[in-house]
Amino acid sequence: MNMKHLNPDRLFPIDKKTRSIARYLYSLIKDAPIISPHGHTDPSWFSKNIAFSDPVSLLITPDHYILRMLYSQGIKMESLGVNNQNESSELDKRKIWKLFAKYFYLFRGTPSQLWMKHVFYDIFKLKKEFNEEHADYFFDKISLLLNTKEYLPRSLFEKFNIDILATTDAATDSLKFHQEIKTSWGKRVIPTYRPDSVSDPEHEDFYKELELLGTLTKEDTFTWSGYLKAHRIRREFFKKMGASATDHGPPNPRTLQLSPNAAHQLFHKILEKNFTREEADHFRAHMLWQFAAMSYDDGLVMQLHAGSYRNHNLQLFKRFGRDKGADIPKQMEYTENLKPLLDAFGNEDKLQLILFTLDESVYSRELATLAGHYPCLKLGPAWWFHDSPEGMLRHRRHTMETAGFYNVTGFVDDTRAFFSIPARHDMARRIDARLLAELVTEHRMSEEEATDTIIDITTTHAKACFRL
Repeated sequence: MNMKHLNPDRLFPIDKKTRSIARYLYSLIKDAPIISPHGHTDPSWFSKNIAFSDPVSLLITPDHYILRMLYSQGIKMESLGVNNQNESSELDKRKIWKLFAKYFYLFRGTPSQLWMKHVFYDIFKLKKEFNEEHADYFFDKISLLLNTKEYLPRSLFEKFNIDILATTDAATDSLKFHQEIKTSWGKRVIPTYRPDSVSDPEHEDFYKELELLGTLTKEDTFTWSGYLKAHRIRREFFKKMGASATDHGPPNPRTLQLSPNAAHQLFHKILEKNFTREEADHFRAHMLWQFAAMSYDDGLVMQLHAGSYRNHNLQLFKRFGRDKGADIPKQMEYTENLKPLLDAFGNEDKLQLILFTLDESVYSRELATLAGHYPCLKLGPAWWFHDSPEGMLRHRRHTMETAGFYNVTGFVDDTRAFFSIPARHDMARRIDARLLAELVTEHRMSEEEATDTIIDITTTHAKACFRL
């Protein structure tokens, strides 16, 4: 049998002295509980606690990193089992799995390969090389394990040593699964308030969601005052269900403070569907300002995930919907765009605003300097395409000299793929150990300081940033 395992020194420095320090620092936090304050896992997994159906639905279909790579090589979404409203998709899970195994070599050098190997060899304890030849072995072994008690969602939650797991939920979500979790299990699986579908007039479901928001809150959401009040009501409901944060994913980080009269007039142009793209941008910008005001009042941490041209592939979006790997990073500007919000709330630590970006060029020029000055700001970790070994190193190197380690949050896995959570956190911990070990060997930091820092950024500080 071809025995496989994960190299214990993966991602550590080549230099022996630095590697030795990295090993020590990593050992301090290797088994620390996972704090996952922003992700996209399905809360029904934990409320129902039934077996995951098959390896494909668990590991391939929800992972946009996998979908985009395979699609880029001409592999059709239908052949990967992705649902299509107008055409049939492949239903044979084993056939889909074999296709994935055949093209797994495409992921060489990517974080997806490291994550997937962690899942195969550390979580499922499989003993062969994953390739087309061994595809059936992996499919059968994983299918068998998924139907055991040890691999039920709640068992895995504990096996992964997850302390807190935050999902991301629409403003109009009933949160019934979170309620079931609270009453039947009690583990900290908490919601996050994501109002994009009712704050972005260009969202395809905006008007339908606006009506639902009114139904849920018993407010007239087709008036400006009723609309704002409805948001406050829903935020309070999310807080009662355990939420500590909100999340916002606009096309850009522009903020704008409008007068009450101007906001009222703009809102009614939106309702009449008589608005330009610029006016839609004004509305989103003003709503970011309004959401900051609400967070100032109710204490929910505000996350701003900007910098993605979402659903860039229009044909793919029309056929398969959102989140199929066609989101592309854009150039961003933060210093001017955030100024209206910072003029109002920047000097107040009552507001906690965490900034994420896909534009790495602004790390040192804008974000590190903003977070290194304003009390309300924290900088999120390397995000999305950049939560990779090189991306995390670039992020730290570009931000630590200006923002330090304590104006940056702990790691955020931001994933729909539940089984990748421990793999992603392990990678982040190894990279932090590597970087801190380098600082120690360069005599820029003592080993004692590095010890305190890696513990803080993994646990204590990670919780504090999200008020957990």
